Amino acid sequence: MNKILVPIDFSECSELALEVAATLAKESGAKILLLHMLGLSEAVLTKDEAQEFMEAKFYMMLAKKRFAEFKDKEYLKGIQVAEMVQNYKIFEEMNQVALEQKVDLIVMGSHGTGNLGRFFVGSNTEKVVRTSHVPVLVIKERVSDFKMDKVVFACDFKIEGVPAYHKALQMIGPWNAQIHVVYINQPHVHFRSSGEIIKEMEAFMRVAHHGEVPAHIHVKHRNGYSAEEGLYEYAEECGADLIAIPTHGRRGLAHFFQGSIGEDLANHANLPVMTFKM
Repeated sequence: MNKILVPIDFSECSELALEVAATLAKESGAKILLLHMLGLSEAVLTKDEAQEFMEAKFYMMLAKKRFAEFKDKEYLKGIQVAEMVQNYKIFEEMNQVALEQKVDLIVMGSHGTGNLGRFFVGSNTEKVVRTSHVPVLVIKERVSDFKMDKVVFACDFKIEGVPAYHKALQMIGPWNAQIHVVYINQPHVHFRSSGEIIKEMEAFMRVAHHGEVPAHIHVKHRNGYSAEEGLYEYAEECGADLIAIPTHGRRGLAHFFQGSIGEDLANHANLPVMTFKM
């Protein structure tokens, strides 16, 4: 991993994400890029009226000043940190930045309350998850010692999910994690017998690993009334550090889960959640 993007609004929530990004950067030698989205209207930026122009200039300067305060953290020492202030308002633009800057991972808090921001509240986390072609790590609570010793990966064992599974293995691999690949069988969403699930599991793993599943990968299936509930219960039971989710973007995982479980978990789970675009 070479570069990590951290969207910030100078709130406590984005600071939690930055602390986790710093842990990952130290372990991998990655650089951190901080992105602040002003979200000013085009009218403010293009009108000739002096008051409106000065207002836009004020917010730009204030953001740059706050970067200096925000970056003054002990845990950032020894890490190369750059910053960007852009007038982005929609979240497809964050994906563009990540691709243009050759970012390997986006780390963000699930909501923010900063006076300058207000851009990462509620459903905006979901928008980033849906539109990003880069893996997104969502942090809900302070994680003082972030690690990936044990990861739960949600899987439907459909062959089309192999690329997202490989992306997850590539990202998580350097941490030598135990990976629990889990399918949640739901009574009202394409319920399958144990025999059917096992056959699909075996076929998926043959394709994904060319016949031999590594010892650190454990394949499981559980019953649950909802995928979100089943995954979270399993993650707590096995002491997971992270839940990893493949996502189809705007379509959610309709063929797999009822609703968009990737976005739901990113918005509601207390455990860190990492999403991978299929």
